[in-house]
Amino acid sequence: MTSAEKAKSEPLVDLQRLVVSVRRRRRLWLATALVGLIAGGLVALFLPSPPTAVAQILVIHPDDSPTDSGTLMRTDVAVLQTTKIANEALKKLNSTQAPEEFLKDYEGLGLTNNVLQLTVKGKNEDEALARAQAISDAFITEYIARNQAAAAATQKALLDQRNLAQNELTTIEGGIVAEEAKGRNANPAQLERFYSRRAELNSKISDYDGRAQEAGIGTPKVAAGTQIVDAPRILPHSLLKTLATDAGIGFALGLLAGLALAAVTSVVKDRPVLRREISRHLGASVIAQLPKPPRFLRVSHAATRRQRVATTLVRAVRQEGGSVSVLDLGARKVTAALAVDMARELAEKGPVSLVDDLPKVNLRELAGEGPVQVLERGDVPAAGKERRIGVGSIEPGTAWTDLEFLGAETILVVQTGHANTEWLHTVARQLADRRIPIVGVVVVDPDPRDHTDGTLWDGLHTALRGRAGAVPSPVPVPARPVAPARPVVPQRKVMAERVARPAPKPVEMFPDEDAPVRRLSRVVPVETDAERTVEWVLEPPREKKSARRRPPTPYKRPEDHDNNADQPTKRFSPVSPDNAEAL
Repeated sequence: MTSAEKAKSEPLVDLQRLVVSVRRRRRLWLATALVGLIAGGLVALFLPSPPTAVAQILVIHPDDSPTDSGTLMRTDVAVLQTTKIANEALKKLNSTQAPEEFLKDYEGLGLTNNVLQLTVKGKNEDEALARAQAISDAFITEYIARNQAAAAATQKALLDQRNLAQNELTTIEGGIVAEEAKGRNANPAQLERFYSRRAELNSKISDYDGRAQEAGIGTPKVAAGTQIVDAPRILPHSLLKTLATDAGIGFALGLLAGLALAAVTSVVKDRPVLRREISRHLGASVIAQLPKPPRFLRVSHAATRRQRVATTLVRAVRQEGGSVSVLDLGARKVTAALAVDMARELAEKGPVSLVDDLPKVNLRELAGEGPVQVLERGDVPAAGKERRIGVGSIEPGTAWTDLEFLGAETILVVQTGHANTEWLHTVARQLADRRIPIVGVVVVDPDPRDHTDGTLWDGLHTALRGRAGAVPSPVPVPARPVAPARPVVPQRKVMAERVARPAPKPVEMFPDEDAPVRRLSRVVPVETDAERTVEWVLEPPREKKSARRRPPTPYKRPEDHDNNADQPTKRFSPVSPDNAEAL
């Protein structure tokens, strides 16, 4: 995968990095949460809530039914919070406040289908009680008047319909009288229609009269039932409860604001906090990590861990002579202490000196009295096998051309989340231009839950493999001695000599175990395959059958030599030019 493909595959917002960044900025959002908590408590103490009066009103609905889902009560609540009710209440209070402003000081809540709760605020308790009473009276008066007006309108409509029916009935009565006056000439069908219509009109008139009477009776019931069932009273006020409530609300708001601010700043500032990001942007592997130095407790534990890391770094840079630099990026104290520990570790093997180029840190005081000598940059050059450790900084404003005088290779001590991505790229590019290889990166104050891999695997520029800027030269291997060239011997003579050699005696597979121990004799030398190969190359065979390879001479056991002790021992030596001529 190429770098462009990697960039395309990376998400726009890395959730793991975002979570780690927010967790590292816990001081910010904890501080905002604390500020919100304090602010809420101060508001509860110095800006207490005004006195609040509450009243409950029983409302009788003429059209109420058990299947009502609270629609009628929601209508009453909406009517309560209108400028008409507010204006009537202000008239009862003789107040000049605007009805729109007065609506903000009270609210209604439907407890049941027929019970309305009214909550009113005031500057003091008396004003709150008076406002609650005035609003309740105004609502009841308006509600009763509205129902009476509705009942009167219904009654009037019924009476008007009755009057119309009465007028029509009078006309029908006149028609009947006129038709009956004709005597025998009267139309029976016409009379039947008149009689039927008269009966229908009489029924309607009776119905209209009854409904009009019922409409008139319903209004007193509503007027008598709608009333204040719970007189206005002041709600009890608890300072501790109000303080806890306001403080809790302030704490929640401050915490949310701090988390949002930490998340936004972590995305905007683009400061790597994961080991994989630091190693990728610097082009070097993370070889060690150190926690943030404690201020009061566990100082000895931190020193032990730092000495352990210093031992690891010494193993990585241990050479005869040479120099190495320890460059700081956001952790001056840790860098200085780590360099001193490395110098003390190397001092056990030979002379060591520290080159102090780290600002705002007294390196001589840290080194103290000992075998480690602290020098300034530009002092006497190193002599012999003396090791030098240059201590410097790569913060913004660094003189890049001076870094090569601190050491031929470097170790970077980087504070997590201190520098942004652009500056890490600048550091890597400047060190590459100065041809200063990076041995590795020591991360200070990493996230304890960061389990990402800070090792690079895709190039020689990585930590220990890229040191000295090139691949180390291979170890020279001594050349094998070349055997002197043997004289050319005709193949026929060689074959004749081989045929003249006596065949070896077969080897016994199961020698006698009870045979006494005998002295071992010398093994007959056997011609090697390489010598035979050279002879065949010098004069290749003319026929295929002569190309058969002679099987190697089997190994002779000591017992075989002793059995033929009376026979003379033959010793085969390589063919020499004199022997070849004799043959």
